[in-house]
Amino acid sequence: MRPSPAIRRLLPVLTIGALVFAACGSDDSSSDSTDAPAETEAAAATDAPAGTDAPAATEAAAPDESCAATIDDGVLTVATGNPAFYPYVLDDTPESGEGFESAVAYAVAAQMGYDADSVVWVRTGFDEAIQPGAKSFDMNLQQFSIDDDRKKSIDMSLPYYTSNQAIVALDGSPAEGATSTDDLKDVKFGAQVGTTSLAFITDVIQPNQDPFVYDDNVAAKAALEANQIDAAVFDLPTALFVSGVEIEGSSVTGQFPADAGGTTDDFGFVLEKDAALTSCVDAAITALVNSGDLDAITTEWMSDFTGAPVISVD
Repeated sequence: MRPSPAIRRLLPVLTIGALVFAACGSDDSSSDSTDAPAETEAAAATDAPAGTDAPAATEAAAPDESCAATIDDGVLTVATGNPAFYPYVLDDTPESGEGFESAVAYAVAAQMGYDADSVVWVRTGFDEAIQPGAKSFDMNLQQFSIDDDRKKSIDMSLPYYTSNQAIVALDGSPAEGATSTDDLKDVKFGAQVGTTSLAFITDVIQPNQDPFVYDDNVAAKAALEANQIDAAVFDLPTALFVSGVEIEGSSVTGQFPADAGGTTDDFGFVLEKDAALTSCVDAAITALVNSGDLDAITTEWMSDFTGAPVISVD
């Protein structure tokens, strides 16, 4: 099973983004869960913009007082990575609304009362964005894991994405075609020591053979590439990157439900510490969760876009 045409088409962008992705966090930790606040009244949900051109303006209610507390009056400044890459932003063009985080940003903006024409994109580095101090953006999304240590110097929103685990394998692997964990019992797995992915293999997949354990993901990927193991498990964003860029002839052969195994990582928006806008972003995310719109965006750009089947847990 080869990487999808969309992945092959975007390899140059992905390659440029390799170092950026490495900084975005990995399987090494999972964030503390954050309880969503009670349902909050917000502007009516609108569809995320689509198409390769600039997204059409969407109807949005005028921002309330907290949502109007932006660095430039009447404008919502949203930051992403430089470059921004698949599947979060397609063709490094967040203005198109194509890609998971681009679509999420426009949906949140609409809930906050900003139409597409009032959204301005800027670029920042990952480490730059999480440093203390004044920001050049109102909110920033580039796969920031919600973390209590980070919250000491920045605000982080409620989660807009909860990662699931996925399998990466070479063409012809016995992991190909699996639709349930029962189909994976004889697969020879590997993962990095101390990761949520290793715990997922032992606790959820429960293969007949103990998984091979490696000091880091580099060693796990090398073992997979050398056919020393049949498959490796990563969180889905890492799996997409590994298969799309790092290991030729590999693909994401399956993904698991996000609630399987309790081994997840939550992504949130980054805002300036104690920003008045944070409560408005949280309210917008809550409204999108309650309406089902956030789930629909996640399905379109993360779950379905991979082309990998969802593997049931038996």
